[in-house]
Amino acid sequence: MKQIVEQLRKFRKERDWEQFHTPEALARALIVEAAELNELFLWGEDGSQERIAEELADVFIYALNMADICGFDVKEIIQNKIAKNAVKYPAKKEVKSEAVNPLPQKQ
Repeated sequence: MKQIVEQLRKFRKERDWEQFHTPEALARALIVEAAELNELFLWGEDGSQERIAEELADVFIYALNMADICGFDVKEIIQNKIAKNAVKYPAKKEVKSEAVNPLPQKQ
């Protein structure tokens, strides 16, 4: 993860994009990229694995950039959230259901 964050920092710096990467701007960009990912499934049409991967990568890139700019340790905040969710949603209370529209299988 550290190597990826370093690559993102280098990419940002080489293009002088630090000036644009405020938490607010990154949050907005993250929403746009999440919407583009969602668009792949609009009207029940599944996106190709390649397009899903590209849009998901964009979401991760903006999320990692935002975490870096805000000074968060990604591993730590994810582990903390998983722990909170485990308390909020105990496994024995959750009901399993079949996915309505599962992801397309790799071919």
